[in-house]
Amino acid sequence: MKTKPENATQKIREWLEKGRSITPLQALQKWGCMRLGARINDLRNEGWEIITQIVEKDGKRYAKYKAA
Repeated sequence: MKTKPENATQKIREWLEKGRSITPLQALQKWGCMRLGARINDLRNEGWEIITQIVEKDGKRYAKYKAA
């Protein structure tokens, strides 16, 4: 199930407000959001301060986001 960008942004905002972090795979599994980086950019444009952590695991790299 794909989520509209504004709905995905709202769901991600609510997730981060609870002090949780989010990865692209989690966003895809939870809400069908394939463009987490774009949604994080939307939140930053709204004034949110979001920390990006690059994680390396099993030879793969991905971003992990959390509210500052």
